[in-house]
Amino acid sequence: MKPLSSQDIKGTWATVLLPITPDESIDWSRLADEINILVLSGVDGIYSNGTAAEFYAQSEDEFDRLHEMLADKCEKARIPFQIGASHPVAQTLLSRVRRATNWRPGAIQVTLPDWFPVNEREARRFLERVAGAAAPIGLVLYNPPHAKRILSPEELGRLARDVPALVGVKVAGGDKAWYAAMRENAPALSLFVAGHSLAGGMSEGACGSYSNVACLSPRGAKRWNQLMVTDLKEALEIERRIQLFLAEYIHPYQSNRGVSNQALDKLLAGIGGWADIGLRLRWPYDWIEEEEAFRLRPVARRMIPELFED
Repeated sequence: MKPLSSQDIKGTWATVLLPITPDESIDWSRLADEINILVLSGVDGIYSNGTAAEFYAQSEDEFDRLHEMLADKCEKARIPFQIGASHPVAQTLLSRVRRATNWRPGAIQVTLPDWFPVNEREARRFLERVAGAAAPIGLVLYNPPHAKRILSPEELGRLARDVPALVGVKVAGGDKAWYAAMRENAPALSLFVAGHSLAGGMSEGACGSYSNVACLSPRGAKRWNQLMVTDLKEALEIERRIQLFLAEYIHPYQSNRGVSNQALDKLLAGIGGWADIGLRLRWPYDWIEEEEAFRLRPVARRMIPELFED
Protein backbone atom coordinates (compact mmCIF):
# COMPACT_ATOMS: atom_id res chain seq x y z
CA MET A 1 0.00 0.00 0.00
CA LYS A 2 1.22 3.51 -0.73
CA PRO A 3 1.70 5.86 2.24
CA LEU A 4 -1.42 7.84 3.07
CA SER A 5 -1.41 11.63 3.13
CA SER A 6 -3.41 13.55 5.71
CA GLN A 7 -6.12 14.07 3.07
CA ASP A 8 -6.37 10.30 2.57
CA ILE A 9 -6.96 9.53 6.27
CA LYS A 10 -10.66 10.04 6.85
CA GLY A 11 -13.88 8.27 7.73
CA THR A 12 -14.61 5.36 10.06
CA TRP A 13 -11.74 2.98 10.85
CA ALA A 14 -12.27 -0.24 12.80
CA THR A 15 -9.87 -1.67 15.34
CA VAL A 16 -8.46 -5.17 15.61
CA LEU A 17 -9.36 -6.74 18.97
CA LEU A 18 -7.46 -9.72 20.36
CA PRO A 19 -9.40 -12.95 21.02
CA ILE A 20 -7.76 -14.24 24.21
CA THR A 21 -8.06 -17.87 25.34
CA PRO A 22 -8.32 -18.99 29.00
CA ASP A 23 -4.57 -19.72 29.01
CA GLU A 24 -4.00 -16.07 27.88
CA SER A 25 -2.73 -16.93 24.42
CA ILE A 26 -4.07 -15.28 21.26
CA ASP A 27 -6.57 -17.41 19.33
CA TRP A 28 -5.12 -16.87 15.85
CA SER A 29 -7.95 -18.67 14.06
CA ARG A 30 -10.61 -16.44 15.63
CA LEU A 31 -8.43 -13.40 14.94
CA ALA A 32 -8.25 -14.33 11.23
CA ASP A 33 -12.04 -14.67 11.13
CA GLU A 34 -12.46 -11.28 12.82
CA ILE A 35 -10.20 -9.51 10.32
CA ASN A 36 -12.05 -11.17 7.43
CA ILE A 37 -15.32 -9.76 8.77
CA LEU A 38 -13.83 -6.28 9.15
CA VAL A 39 -12.46 -6.40 5.60
CA LEU A 40 -15.98 -7.10 4.31
CA SER A 41 -17.74 -4.60 6.57
CA GLY A 42 -17.30 -1.53 4.38
CA VAL A 43 -15.32 0.55 6.88
CA ASP A 44 -12.82 3.04 5.48
CA GLY A 45 -9.86 1.22 6.97
CA ILE A 46 -8.60 -1.13 9.66
CA TYR A 47 -6.02 -0.32 12.31
CA SER A 48 -4.14 -2.44 14.80
CA ASN A 49 -2.67 -2.07 18.25
CA GLY A 50 -4.60 0.76 19.71
CA THR A 51 -5.59 0.36 23.34
CA ALA A 52 -8.34 -2.10 22.40
CA ALA A 53 -5.80 -4.51 20.89
CA GLU A 54 -3.77 -4.58 24.13
CA PHE A 55 -0.54 -3.58 22.37
CA TYR A 56 1.21 -3.25 25.73
CA ALA A 57 0.71 -6.98 26.43
CA GLN A 58 2.03 -8.45 23.18
CA SER A 59 5.38 -10.15 22.74
CA GLU A 60 7.44 -9.06 19.76
CA ASP A 61 6.79 -12.39 18.03
CA GLU A 62 3.04 -11.89 18.52
CA PHE A 63 3.32 -8.34 17.20
CA ASP A 64 4.99 -9.63 14.03
CA ARG A 65 2.56 -12.50 13.51
CA LEU A 66 -0.47 -10.25 13.96
CA HIS A 67 0.78 -7.77 11.39
CA GLU A 68 1.81 -10.36 8.86
CA MET A 69 -1.81 -11.55 8.99
CA LEU A 70 -3.35 -8.07 8.91
CA ALA A 71 -1.17 -6.83 6.05
CA ASP A 72 -1.79 -9.94 3.97
CA LYS A 73 -5.57 -9.77 4.31
CA CYS A 74 -5.82 -6.00 3.77
CA GLU A 75 -3.48 -5.99 0.78
CA LYS A 76 -5.44 -8.78 -0.91
CA ALA A 77 -8.72 -6.93 -0.29
CA ARG A 78 -7.18 -3.54 -1.21
CA ILE A 79 -8.42 -1.96 2.01
CA PRO A 80 -6.30 0.71 3.78
CA PHE A 81 -4.70 -0.32 7.05
CA GLN A 82 -2.58 1.32 9.72
CA ILE A 83 -0.23 -0.37 12.17
CA GLY A 84 -0.05 0.70 15.78
CA ALA A 85 3.60 0.44 16.85
CA SER A 86 3.16 1.87 20.34
CA HIS A 87 4.92 0.43 23.38
CA PRO A 88 5.54 1.79 26.89
CA VAL A 89 9.30 1.53 26.23
CA ALA A 90 10.35 4.08 23.59
CA GLN A 91 13.23 1.93 22.35
CA THR A 92 10.92 -1.05 21.80
CA LEU A 93 8.45 1.25 20.05
CA LEU A 94 11.22 2.37 17.69
CA SER A 95 12.02 -1.26 16.88
CA ARG A 96 8.34 -1.93 16.17
CA VAL A 97 8.21 1.07 13.86
CA ARG A 98 11.19 -0.17 11.87
CA ARG A 99 9.62 -3.61 11.46
CA ALA A 100 6.22 -2.14 10.65
CA THR A 101 7.59 -0.51 7.51
CA ASN A 102 8.15 -4.00 6.06
CA TRP A 103 4.37 -4.51 5.86
CA ARG A 104 3.86 -1.21 4.01
CA PRO A 105 0.89 0.18 5.97
CA GLY A 106 -0.76 3.43 4.99
CA ALA A 107 0.40 5.01 8.27
CA ILE A 108 2.01 4.04 11.55
CA GLN A 109 0.39 5.02 14.85
CA VAL A 110 2.44 5.85 17.95
CA THR A 111 1.93 7.20 21.46
CA LEU A 112 4.28 9.48 23.36
CA PRO A 113 6.64 7.88 25.91
CA ASP A 114 4.54 6.95 28.89
CA TRP A 115 6.44 6.36 32.11
CA PHE A 116 7.13 10.04 32.71
CA PRO A 117 5.34 12.87 30.85
CA VAL A 118 7.46 14.35 28.06
CA ASN A 119 7.88 18.08 27.62
CA GLU A 120 7.39 19.62 24.19
CA ARG A 121 11.11 19.43 23.31
CA GLU A 122 11.15 15.73 24.21
CA ALA A 123 7.97 15.07 22.23
CA ARG A 124 9.56 16.71 19.17
CA ARG A 125 12.79 14.76 19.62
CA PHE A 126 10.82 11.55 19.96
CA LEU A 127 8.70 12.14 16.86
CA GLU A 128 11.69 13.20 14.76
CA ARG A 129 13.51 9.93 15.37
CA VAL A 130 10.37 7.84 14.93
CA ALA A 131 9.60 9.67 11.67
CA GLY A 132 13.07 8.84 10.40
CA ALA A 133 12.55 5.17 11.17
CA ALA A 134 9.10 5.14 9.54
CA ALA A 135 10.00 7.03 6.33
CA PRO A 136 8.43 7.25 3.82
CA ILE A 137 5.35 6.20 5.83
CA GLY A 138 3.62 8.96 7.78
CA LEU A 139 2.86 9.01 11.50
CA VAL A 140 -0.44 9.30 13.36
CA LEU A 141 -0.04 10.41 16.97
CA TYR A 142 -2.38 8.76 19.46
CA ASN A 143 -3.00 11.30 22.23
CA PRO A 144 -6.00 9.90 24.15
CA PRO A 145 -7.50 11.36 27.34
CA HIS A 146 -5.56 8.94 29.57
CA ALA A 147 -2.16 9.94 28.12
CA LYS A 148 0.16 11.46 30.71
CA ARG A 149 0.78 14.43 28.43
CA ILE A 150 -2.23 15.87 26.61
CA LEU A 151 -1.07 18.17 23.83
CA SER A 152 -2.86 21.44 23.20
CA PRO A 153 -3.89 22.56 19.68
CA GLU A 154 -0.99 25.02 19.73
CA GLU A 155 1.50 22.27 20.62
CA LEU A 156 0.09 19.93 18.00
CA GLY A 157 0.42 22.69 15.42
CA ARG A 158 4.07 23.30 16.27
CA LEU A 159 4.85 19.57 16.17
CA ALA A 160 3.12 19.24 12.80
CA ARG A 161 5.24 22.07 11.40
CA ASP A 162 8.49 20.73 12.86
CA VAL A 163 7.83 17.08 11.94
CA PRO A 164 6.23 17.03 8.46
CA ALA A 165 5.86 13.23 8.63
CA LEU A 166 3.15 13.74 11.26
CA VAL A 167 0.02 13.40 9.10
CA GLY A 168 -2.69 12.73 11.68
CA VAL A 169 -3.70 12.73 15.31
CA LYS A 170 -6.25 10.88 17.41
CA VAL A 171 -7.65 12.90 20.31
CA ALA A 172 -10.83 12.97 22.37
CA GLY A 173 -12.15 16.14 20.73
CA GLY A 174 -13.41 19.18 22.59
CA ASP A 175 -15.76 22.13 22.57
CA LYS A 176 -16.23 24.70 19.80
CA ALA A 177 -13.28 26.75 21.05
CA TRP A 178 -11.02 23.68 20.96
CA TYR A 179 -12.05 22.84 17.38
CA ALA A 180 -11.48 26.45 16.35
CA ALA A 181 -8.00 26.31 17.86
CA MET A 182 -7.27 23.07 15.97
CA ARG A 183 -8.43 24.61 12.69
CA GLU A 184 -6.20 27.60 13.30
CA ASN A 185 -3.08 25.83 14.57
CA ALA A 186 -3.05 22.40 12.91
CA PRO A 187 -5.12 22.62 9.72
CA ALA A 188 -2.90 20.15 7.83
CA LEU A 189 -3.40 17.27 10.27
CA SER A 190 -6.01 14.59 9.77
CA LEU A 191 -8.07 15.05 12.93
CA PHE A 192 -9.65 11.90 14.35
CA VAL A 193 -11.93 12.11 17.38
CA ALA A 194 -13.85 9.68 19.58
CA GLY A 195 -16.26 7.49 17.65
CA HIS A 196 -19.27 8.32 19.80
CA SER A 197 -18.86 12.07 19.11
CA LEU A 198 -18.01 11.86 15.40
CA ALA A 199 -21.13 13.58 14.05
CA GLY A 200 -20.58 16.64 16.22
CA GLY A 201 -16.86 16.50 15.49
CA MET A 202 -17.31 16.39 11.72
CA SER A 203 -19.57 19.42 11.91
CA GLU A 204 -16.57 21.24 13.43
CA GLY A 205 -13.94 19.93 11.02
CA ALA A 206 -12.96 16.46 12.26
CA CYS A 207 -11.93 14.03 9.51
CA GLY A 208 -13.01 10.75 11.06
CA SER A 209 -12.63 8.33 13.94
CA TYR A 210 -10.72 5.28 15.07
CA SER A 211 -14.09 4.19 16.22
CA ASN A 212 -15.44 2.63 19.39
CA VAL A 213 -18.82 2.64 17.63
CA ALA A 214 -17.26 0.29 15.07
CA CYS A 215 -16.53 -2.04 18.01
CA LEU A 216 -20.29 -2.21 18.50
CA SER A 217 -21.13 -2.52 14.79
CA PRO A 218 -18.60 -1.97 11.98
CA ARG A 219 -21.24 -1.82 9.27
CA GLY A 220 -23.52 0.36 11.37
CA ALA A 221 -20.72 2.77 12.23
CA LYS A 222 -19.92 3.20 8.54
CA ARG A 223 -23.59 3.79 7.65
CA TRP A 224 -23.82 6.39 10.40
CA ASN A 225 -20.68 8.08 9.07
CA GLN A 226 -22.27 8.29 5.60
CA LEU A 227 -25.43 9.78 7.10
CA MET A 228 -23.35 12.64 8.51
CA VAL A 229 -22.77 13.79 4.93
CA THR A 230 -26.36 13.47 3.73
CA ASP A 231 -28.40 14.25 6.86
CA LEU A 232 -26.34 15.74 9.68
CA LYS A 233 -29.43 16.49 11.78
CA GLU A 234 -30.45 12.83 11.83
CA ALA A 235 -26.83 11.75 12.42
CA LEU A 236 -26.66 14.04 15.46
CA GLU A 237 -29.88 12.49 16.80
CA ILE A 238 -28.31 9.03 16.50
CA GLU A 239 -25.21 10.38 18.24
CA ARG A 240 -27.37 11.60 21.12
CA ARG A 241 -28.76 8.09 21.59
CA ILE A 242 -25.33 6.44 21.23
CA GLN A 243 -24.00 8.69 23.98
CA LEU A 244 -27.07 8.01 26.14
CA PHE A 245 -26.56 4.25 25.75
CA LEU A 246 -22.88 4.56 26.69
CA ALA A 247 -23.64 6.83 29.67
CA GLU A 248 -26.41 4.62 31.07
CA TYR A 249 -25.14 1.12 30.33
CA ILE A 250 -21.41 1.12 29.49
CA HIS A 251 -19.55 3.83 31.39
CA PRO A 252 -20.89 2.68 34.81
CA TYR A 253 -18.67 -0.41 34.51
CA GLN A 254 -15.72 1.99 34.58
CA SER A 255 -17.01 4.38 37.23
CA ASN A 256 -18.34 1.62 39.54
CA ARG A 257 -15.89 -1.23 38.93
CA GLY A 258 -12.84 0.59 37.60
CA VAL A 259 -12.47 -1.50 34.46
CA SER A 260 -10.30 -0.27 31.58
CA ASN A 261 -11.21 1.28 28.25
CA GLN A 262 -10.14 -1.92 26.49
CA ALA A 263 -12.63 -3.90 28.61
CA LEU A 264 -15.38 -1.52 27.51
CA ASP A 265 -14.41 -1.87 23.83
CA LYS A 266 -14.58 -5.66 24.06
CA LEU A 267 -17.93 -5.38 25.83
CA LEU A 268 -19.22 -3.30 22.91
CA ALA A 269 -18.02 -5.95 20.46
CA GLY A 270 -19.72 -8.61 22.56
CA ILE A 271 -22.97 -6.63 22.52
CA GLY A 272 -22.67 -6.21 18.76
CA GLY A 273 -22.03 -9.91 18.31
CA TRP A 274 -20.55 -9.47 14.82
CA ALA A 275 -17.53 -11.72 15.47
CA ASP A 276 -16.42 -14.37 17.96
CA ILE A 277 -13.90 -12.25 19.88
CA GLY A 278 -14.77 -12.77 23.51
CA LEU A 279 -14.47 -10.29 26.37
CA ARG A 280 -11.37 -11.69 28.09
CA LEU A 281 -8.31 -9.43 28.55
CA ARG A 282 -4.74 -10.42 29.26
CA TRP A 283 -3.44 -10.45 32.82
CA PRO A 284 -3.64 -8.47 35.04
CA TYR A 285 -6.67 -6.57 33.75
CA ASP A 286 -10.30 -7.25 34.62
CA TRP A 287 -12.85 -7.95 31.93
CA ILE A 288 -16.63 -7.92 31.92
CA GLU A 289 -18.65 -11.13 31.99
CA GLU A 290 -20.13 -12.30 28.68
CA GLU A 291 -23.53 -12.54 30.34
CA GLU A 292 -23.51 -8.74 30.51
CA ALA A 293 -23.02 -8.51 26.75
CA PHE A 294 -26.00 -10.83 26.19
CA ARG A 295 -28.09 -8.79 28.63
CA LEU A 296 -27.30 -5.50 26.90
CA ARG A 297 -27.67 -6.75 23.32
CA PRO A 298 -31.44 -6.09 23.08
CA VAL A 299 -31.01 -2.77 24.90
CA ALA A 300 -28.56 -1.52 22.27
CA ARG A 301 -30.82 -2.65 19.44
CA ARG A 302 -33.79 -0.89 21.00
CA MET A 303 -31.97 2.40 21.67
CA ILE A 304 -29.92 2.65 18.46
CA PRO A 305 -31.53 0.32 15.90
CA GLU A 306 -29.89 2.19 13.01
CA LEU A 307 -26.56 0.55 13.85
CA PHE A 308 -28.00 -2.94 13.52
CA GLU A 309 -30.16 -2.80 10.40
CA ASP A 310 -28.13 -5.61 8.83
